[in-house]
Amino acid sequence: MRLVCALAFNIKSFGDKKASNTTLMNIISTIVHRYDIILIQEHVNKGSPFHPPFRYGHIVSEPLGRSSYKERYLFLYRENTVSVVKSYTYDDGCEPCGTDTFIREPFVNFALIPQHTSPSSAVKEVDALYDVVADVRNRWNTNDIVLLGDFNAGCNYVTGSEWQQIRLFTDKSFHWLIPNDADTTVSHTNCPYDRYKQTHTSTWMHTQTLTLNHISYSAFGMLFSLSFSGIGVSDHFPVEVKLIG
Repeated sequence: MRLVCALAFNIKSFGDKKASNTTLMNIISTIVHRYDIILIQEHVNKGSPFHPPFRYGHIVSEPLGRSSYKERYLFLYRENTVSVVKSYTYDDGCEPCGTDTFIREPFVNFALIPQHTSPSSAVKEVDALYDVVADVRNRWNTNDIVLLGDFNAGCNYVTGSEWQQIRLFTDKSFHWLIPNDADTTVSHTNCPYDRYKQTHTSTWMHTQTLTLNHISYSAFGMLFSLSFSGIGVSDHFPVEVKLIG
């Protein structure tokens, strides 16, 4: 049996300015070192991709987006725990034309599918991840698939009957590890934007699922004696899941 601790973290506007802030980087580093696999979202520096000052292997996507604003997906991983076999970026269509499905198309690695959706098209993009899962299965012949990231899947971005438009929700072969009543935001909103989803056919089983904001004031609060929003780390809490298989 193997235990892997994974983290999805939307670090708001994570570019050169934030990376040069020693206080913020010390906090981010402390968080990162608790995990085996880390997905960092909103990696936005315009030059060469950020090379993390951590003792981790890493891979990073190309800049993704339809406009001059682009983001990268950054994966960090413990090389003594996991290794990269293959990775690719899902081709969702013509970005300059604006006819592609995703603002930032999923970058696929280790049968982990990361996605940071655009709030204005969250329903469409979360639903389209169903097609990405099919593509991963076809390419890699695997059912060990976990989807993770800031899906903006809740509150005003995905409401009521709109859930019936999302195949990942209506197809009961997918298990949503973060419930709809969770809160993954730092602000006063109560929204489960950050999610994990898993195929029921996966040989990995989640042993524990929690959004870290539920323990932030005890665990992270005591650890840093500061609030995430107060020092500008992010407007999202890190969200972890422990998988065993």
